Amino acid sequence: MSMARAASLDLGVVDHVRMEAASRLNPARKIEFGQFMTPGTVARFMASLFSERHGAVRLLDAGAGVGSLTAAFISRWASDAMAISAYEIDPALAAYLQETLARYGGNISATIIERDFIQDAVFRLKLGKRSQGFTHAILNPPYKKISSDSEHRALLRAVGLETVNLYTAFLGLALELMAAGGEIVAIIPRSFCNGLYYKPFREWMLERSSVEHIHLFHSRTSAFNDDEVLQENVIIKLARGKKQGKVAITTSSDTSFADLVANEYAFTEIVHRDDEQKFIHVPTAPSHSGIGGVPLAKKSLAEIGLQVSTGPVVDFRLKEFLRENPESGAAPLLYPTHFSSGTLEWPRQSKKPNAIVNNAETKKWLYPNGSYTVVRRFSSKEERRRVVAHVVDPGAFETTVIGFENHLNVFHSGKKGIDQNIAHGLSVFLNSTAVDDYFRRFSGHTQVNATDLRLLLYPEIKELEQLGQWSQEKGHLTQELIDEKVETVNGRRK
Repeated sequence: MSMARAASLDLGVVDHVRMEAASRLNPARKIEFGQFMTPGTVARFMASLFSERHGAVRLLDAGAGVGSLTAAFISRWASDAMAISAYEIDPALAAYLQETLARYGGNISATIIERDFIQDAVFRLKLGKRSQGFTHAILNPPYKKISSDSEHRALLRAVGLETVNLYTAFLGLALELMAAGGEIVAIIPRSFCNGLYYKPFREWMLERSSVEHIHLFHSRTSAFNDDEVLQENVIIKLARGKKQGKVAITTSSDTSFADLVANEYAFTEIVHRDDEQKFIHVPTAPSHSGIGGVPLAKKSLAEIGLQVSTGPVVDFRLKEFLRENPESGAAPLLYPTHFSSGTLEWPRQSKKPNAIVNNAETKKWLYPNGSYTVVRRFSSKEERRRVVAHVVDPGAFETTVIGFENHLNVFHSGKKGIDQNIAHGLSVFLNSTAVDDYFRRFSGHTQVNATDLRLLLYPEIKELEQLGQWSQEKGHLTQELIDEKVETVNGRRK
């Protein structure tokens, strides 16, 4: 499709088109394609991250929507020659995309491709039809899980890309289609930064590109607030085949970028040298940087002889054995709701049961009564801390066994209780600001998985015992007291 008009367009016009298209989209269709369209302010910021470049440009916009990202890119280099490949599979959005691109002309040649980007990209790669490769890519890929037995999963595996979501599939394929030195700027969920499922994608990405820039929004709802998206998003800039250097990290409260803060970090602070999982950390202030950012963190859980597991009681599977109140022959069943303000409240009047029948069918899901440290798997976005730990006191129960519901992570020793001082010491350590800051650097979820906790480093046993003894002697603990104590144990701060 050739363009015959001047290469200029107010992004406010594109925003109007975006809002109009969003209001007319079939909600079911929107979910099917994982469609969340980019606001103009975000599109303009993303376009600003590309390096200055002269000469012909070959731009890829996969999942182009109404064309907000392409319009922002063109507006930055209005006089440069460009060949644009804009993929959009939804015919309704493709019509809006054509309207947007029709406003441009001059040295701009654009093609709207109404085909499945994954299919098209894989076929191009398998048939060796990469041509010269794209010099630039600007992406807001769809967000939707890929079924393990789907056609998309098979196509991706055919080119060696193992991933579980459309957004990482789009970004991974775009990387493979880039020319040497080509740059990609993408707005994507932060979930790829950690977790076992995304490890193959992280390896794929880091093998093929350098990470140049990451932008983080303080508000989880900011980037796509019109679509009520709660997933935390980042904007990331990658350069194909370029030697890894320092990484720029910027943050802002929202999409106005009015309070933009910028810092630069060594790559070893983003991906740690000895991290086999290749977690991507996003420090938000210089004081949070450095691998040694968590006082006392030295040993793996295995090295100190402890384990952490997700609570084994899945209540809907054992519904017939749940009891609203304690009764003879039943064991206490602990939910996150039983823990608040650093204390255990059991039994508690709520919508959740307080007990589970202890019989032959349930006993394998129960733990011996003892001291445990528990961490809630989910925190609300309003909570100040992501990692919230509590201690289970065996004296609170008169039973020999207790149950932990699936929304709790449980620290234990061979599915048995741990030393009381160690349980309290773990709680103090995990509730420190240093641990919470460190956890937020690689996790954009409200969810705290047992796997994430398993991959943290912990104090030595004697240090946990010392923390635990101190906390029990002290009684009420403020955040300031916790943070000061964690830093002073073992002479870290005088």
